[in-house]
Amino acid sequence: MDRRETAALLAYIGRLDPRTIRTDQGEAGDQLAQWHELLGNVPMATPHGWDARIAARQHIRVSPYPIVPADIGRPWESYRRDRLHRHTDPTPSADPDDQAAWTAELVGNRHAVAAGTAQPGHYRQLEGRPVDPKLKARLRAIGSCIPQEARAALAPYRPARAAREAAVAQGAPDALSVPCQWCEARVGEPCRRRRIDLNGAARGNVPRVTPHPGRLDLAARQAQQVRPPAMV
Repeated sequence: MDRRETAALLAYIGRLDPRTIRTDQGEAGDQLAQWHELLGNVPMATPHGWDARIAARQHIRVSPYPIVPADIGRPWESYRRDRLHRHTDPTPSADPDDQAAWTAELVGNRHAVAAGTAQPGHYRQLEGRPVDPKLKARLRAIGSCIPQEARAALAPYRPARAAREAAVAQGAPDALSVPCQWCEARVGEPCRRRRIDLNGAARGNVPRVTPHPGRLDLAARQAQQVRPPAMV
């Protein structure tokens, strides 16, 4: 708050508690300078629940001691902490490759939430919050949440997924869209190389890079059933 707001706050407090009133002009000036120095970064009010006058009235109502600047500053700091604890950073609309812009948008959102000028962000899955239009446009331009450069870098570490993506890109049916009747892998899971010893016990269950042929055939048959008939 600026000096005029600090003076208005002191006048409001003086009406509620005459003990804070300073009749001497010099003392009044010193009191205003002290309160402004300590509460200069505290707003008088915010659009979302904070009002310094309410904090002052609450203290005067419940405490027998004269109010001091700390009795306004402490509730303000509690207000800031509570809002940041309830805040979940939304995905910035800036380019993720631009680290400076990405960080600046995150910091700006947090400062706005802490200052009371913006509401805390909640988990999108819980509140059904719409996706930022800028983020939607960038996702359409890229085609995926993971850029192609990142997919190529991750391919050696997840060969089964890389092989699946390559097959789908070439027009082959997605084998992982159906369960495997040979190794009993569920939908979305890669096939596994099941090794059996002479006694019938399993010796290994290592994931396969390529699906079993029977799974490929099943995916192809289902794709043929789903495909609409050609126009005559």
